[in-house]
Amino acid sequence: MPALWTHSEKLLLASTSATRLTLLVSAGLPVETQNAGIDERAIEEAAAAEKLDLPALATRLAAEKALAVSRRHPERVVLGADQVLECEGEIFHKSVDRAAAHAQLKRVAGRQHALHSAGTLAIGGQVVEDFVASAYLTMRPLTDEVIDLYLDLAGPDVLKSVGVYQLEGFGVHLFETVEGDHSTILGLPLLPLLAALRRLGCLAL
Repeated sequence: MPALWTHSEKLLLASTSATRLTLLVSAGLPVETQNAGIDERAIEEAAAAEKLDLPALATRLAAEKALAVSRRHPERVVLGADQVLECEGEIFHKSVDRAAAHAQLKRVAGRQHALHSAGTLAIGGQVVEDFVASAYLTMRPLTDEVIDLYLDLAGPDVLKSVGVYQLEGFGVHLFETVEGDHSTILGLPLLPLLAALRRLGCLAL
């Protein structure tokens, strides 16, 4: 059987995200994972001081993840990825508990929000490729009762998502419109990634 991946080592994902891992494996890429162990909030504060826009912030976070792991494994192709959710100028992070998840859904219900997803490839402690894509989602108006029902149905996994939803599951019921590539919504723009890997000579297809 012909091989798709041409590099001598598997792609190293600087994240323990199950969703991103599934995306990569589904595309036929051999992947290993490692936690980057960076301070994301400190990076956000520095980016705010530099007045970076939100796509650039997502790219900075992805790059810092990739570089942290690449310095430990300079011979590997390392992928860092991150996503920033913004609604009317406010940045949201993963909810720490159900109450926070409820409050976030109430805040974005009836409004459009943006998901800016970025990826960075690093080799030898240097960034060699980066890319970013955005998706725009409009959530329908939601009552407290509907939000509670959704959280009951979706369960604790919603706390793993910055948007407190998974479009591939019960989260699809929350939306009026979705504009953007599905992989961008999931946190890793797959087509730009594959194009970057081809430029690096890592893919035979």
